[in-house]
Amino acid sequence: MRLAFEYAGGKCVFSSEWDTFAAKTYRENFGELPSGDITKIETRQIPRHNILVAGFPCQPFSNAGLKLGFEDTRGTLFFDIARIIKARKPEMALLENVKGFAIHDRGKTHATVVRVLEDLGYTVHSAVLNASDFGVPQNRERIFMVAVRSDLAGHQSFKFPRPTNKKTRVGSILDAEVDPKYILSNKLWRGHQRRLREHRARGNGFGYSLFTPESIRTSTISARYYKDGSEILIETSSNPRRLTPREAARLQGFPESFRIPVSDTQAYKQFGNSVAVPVVRAIAKRMAALINQ
Repeated sequence: MRLAFEYAGGKCVFSSEWDTFAAKTYRENFGELPSGDITKIETRQIPRHNILVAGFPCQPFSNAGLKLGFEDTRGTLFFDIARIIKARKPEMALLENVKGFAIHDRGKTHATVVRVLEDLGYTVHSAVLNASDFGVPQNRERIFMVAVRSDLAGHQSFKFPRPTNKKTRVGSILDAEVDPKYILSNKLWRGHQRRLREHRARGNGFGYSLFTPESIRTSTISARYYKDGSEILIETSSNPRRLTPREAARLQGFPESFRIPVSDTQAYKQFGNSVAVPVVRAIAKRMAALINQ
């Protein structure tokens, strides 16, 4: 998200990250170490800012639906987002989550988040955007929530970016040659094939996903990709292979200059947990334009 907002002309004044490996990657690329666990950082330590940007887990809120407002979210990471917004009153906020967030806990979680933001004085705009609509060869649907402070002109007029309709191709993110270690062993490949047959026999759709350079897009890469890579496998002349960390970075729209100073396992987790940079960049440009008005 920082890359996306920097592309749109923004300057990052504060960041928080509790995972030591992610913090290492952050420092390597941005020259600064992010603050740690946000739940342990007092609001007064956070500088004033125009836009708050965050992703958060969609675990159920214990009191959701009881209309306790701000207190509904205590014990969740969103509570810390809300307390910062309450204290600093940024002009806008961008929150990102998985597509299913809108219906999580029968819609109570989403409704609670919207209600809290509205109680704090914001107009909330939500949309599900797919990375493949913004030039990234990956089927990655995510919900984005833009909160605009209700005392600002145009707070009701924010519009999410439209798809670019740029054609995508998986081959655009693949290396011509890769280390043989990314090719599945015979044992692992047989295991994938066996599990696919078993799932089909039970009538469900679980199993590996196989793609070629000519495929339009891959399935969604997740933080679990390091386990066996089965969600995105690339056809080769022998057994299929998993993506390399650099290819995973490209699949999320990261520039070639982005450094990967951690192990493959940690890199897969980080890119799987990240956002598709071009999608957020398009949103950031819309947010920046509204603020500049």
